[in-house]
Amino acid sequence: MSTDTPDASADDAPSRAELAARVDELEDALAEATSDDDGKKMSIIATKGTLDMAYPPLILASTAAAFGYDVTVFHTFWGLDILHEERSKNLKLSSVGNPNMPVPNAVAALPGMDRVTTKMMEKKIADNDTATIEELIETSLDMGVEFQACQMTIDLMDYDEDDFYDGVTTGVGAATALQDMADADIQLLV
Repeated sequence: MSTDTPDASADDAPSRAELAARVDELEDALAEATSDDDGKKMSIIATKGTLDMAYPPLILASTAAAFGYDVTVFHTFWGLDILHEERSKNLKLSSVGNPNMPVPNAVAALPGMDRVTTKMMEKKIADNDTATIEELIETSLDMGVEFQACQMTIDLMDYDEDDFYDGVTTGVGAATALQDMADADIQLLV
């Protein structure tokens, strides 16, 4: 008497093509389950549109993207000017109320001082070979950062959605921004 188990009938056996398809499915599932992507997510809210406040969300976003984070930056109110192609090239630096500004507030309040301090900062940026706002936006978009423009602010400021950089997501509301923050590992308000 043989100890072999009876073979299943040849009609019940899967074909080579079916086995190959199943192996492919299992390999895909294994690759997905063991991928190095740990789903790190960062959500940034940008609310200010001055020259000095445009840099923090852009630098943080591009750096986080370089480290593998899925990054979303929601721009609202004056922060929306950072994404506006024309306005982003003319962001100003407020010299009044900034305690680290190299001019006293009494002098900073004089007419035209915002232009002077803005030119001073632009010169420092150029002399230091620091990336421009436009370069940071383009680099961030290339790295997969999602820039969102607040629809309420677009309507409030009477902006045209075509005036934003290519790749900016328009029509985003506060509910979407809140959900994005709830799903993120890191949430920042800048």
